[in-house]
Amino acid sequence: MNEAFPEAPGGHPAEPHASTMSGRLNWLRAGVLGANDGIVSTAALVVGVAGATAQTAPIFAAGIAGLVGGAVSMALGEYVSVSSQRDSQRAMISKERRELADDPEAELAELAGLYRQRGLSPETARRVAEELTEHDVVAAHLEAELGLREDEVVSPWAAAGASALAFTIGALLPLLAILLPPAEARVSVTFAVVLAALALTGYSSARLGGSAPGRPVLRVVLGGALALLTTFTVGSLLDVSGIV
Repeated sequence: MNEAFPEAPGGHPAEPHASTMSGRLNWLRAGVLGANDGIVSTAALVVGVAGATAQTAPIFAAGIAGLVGGAVSMALGEYVSVSSQRDSQRAMISKERRELADDPEAELAELAGLYRQRGLSPETARRVAEELTEHDVVAAHLEAELGLREDEVVSPWAAAGASALAFTIGALLPLLAILLPPAEARVSVTFAVVLAALALTGYSSARLGGSAPGRPVLRVVLGGALALLTTFTVGSLLDVSGIV
């Protein structure tokens, strides 16, 4: 028996019975994290180049390359990940349909067992299971057993597009911050803008996750500051050494 997903009375061994989290919150959280990645990676790149040269063209080229490369990488990674999730969801739906066709009575007993686990009396659980089965047998079992609905199977294309868009929006912020100010102020302005943006994404991520924002904000700001300081120091050392 799977310890993470205990078997319900009349259930199938090792079959998970879990409730889904809010799809909307998951999308929002993924968007915030994608934007955060765009901010940190692009900011570190352009600040590193700015530490090595004061010329605008190399900074702009590096920033655009980082933005495009990062957005494509995020999209590909999300597409592969969500495609695997979608295939798993489809496999579970097909398996459930086969089980319902092969042994409907056992499936009805399993459904009633799940509702007994949720606190209903055996009689009420059986009645609920029967009424839901009459209404839409597949939907009843998918939702109760797997926390899944057929119309909520994830789309890898949508996930890839959303991830790329979030990364791009995040990456544009440090790119504009380092290109628009005068050369002598561009690094300090970029530091300030990026750390403020990271504080906002850290706060948003914490609130979406239902946790207190203090520590998440501190972690993401300190991590971003460390990334910027490291790349700027490397760029400055390359400039001083005459390598670039």
